[in-house]
Amino acid sequence: MHADPAAGPGLVGVGLKTQHVAQLLDGGAALDFFEVHAENYMVDGGPFLRHLQRVRERWPLSLHGVGLSIGSEARLDREHLARLAALQRRFEPRWFSEHLAWSSHGGAWFNDLLPLPYNGATLQRVCDHIDQAQSALGRRLLLENPSTYVEFASSTMDEATFLREAVRRTGCGLLLDVNNAYVSAVNHGGDAWAFIGALPAEAVGEIHLAGFAEDLDGAGARLLIDHHGAPVAEAVWSLYARTLQWLGPVPTLIERDNHIPTLAVLEAEAALARRHMTAADAVSVA
Repeated sequence: MHADPAAGPGLVGVGLKTQHVAQLLDGGAALDFFEVHAENYMVDGGPFLRHLQRVRERWPLSLHGVGLSIGSEARLDREHLARLAALQRRFEPRWFSEHLAWSSHGGAWFNDLLPLPYNGATLQRVCDHIDQAQSALGRRLLLENPSTYVEFASSTMDEATFLREAVRRTGCGLLLDVNNAYVSAVNHGGDAWAFIGALPAEAVGEIHLAGFAEDLDGAGARLLIDHHGAPVAEAVWSLYARTLQWLGPVPTLIERDNHIPTLAVLEAEAALARRHMTAADAVSVA
């Protein structure tokens, strides 16, 4: 039931980190693709682009945007879109994704992916921005569910309903971040599987897995922080396994942006994701 069989549903990748590039180019890796953050490569030249070109010659890429600000009140930045389009033409990534979030307002840019109220006005704005982005880029965008720490009194629909409607109206796909689903469910007292199971299965084009940090909120309740600085938690692996039994194998990325380990450690997590895919396939065949 995965969205795009031609894209290689059983693929597992990791984020490309500069400290791993030399090792990758010298000896390779037991990985199927690499993800890069688009904004890190929106430059005219230099070693980052040269290294990425060499990696791209050997592996597919997933391009992950963190600054398009899909949920902002203003129209999308045309210059940002143009640079993003040029980057995609150069490297021809297999997937492109962005977040259901906002990060700019009134000309100011924030180093955060900020949450949105889920209501009709926000939905229309997000859909308009997705349409603008897909038209400018000439390709389907995968919209990622966020990790959230607050909920809005002005919301009139749940997150899964919001995402389903965005897919229906724009034809975009979904990047299902299983860790984000778990983090948000714990933080808001929700059910992560109920959220995942309410999404349109055919729209899920990629999955993200990551680690979280744990804290307490002001009332002493458990609070999870999506910090990408730890191994994938057992609870998230279990949720991932259940998700694969429902979706079938979907290209999966292991995210690690802080406390980055050796490449061998990331390869081991990728191998675990492959084992989950194999087990899910065995269940579906049986």
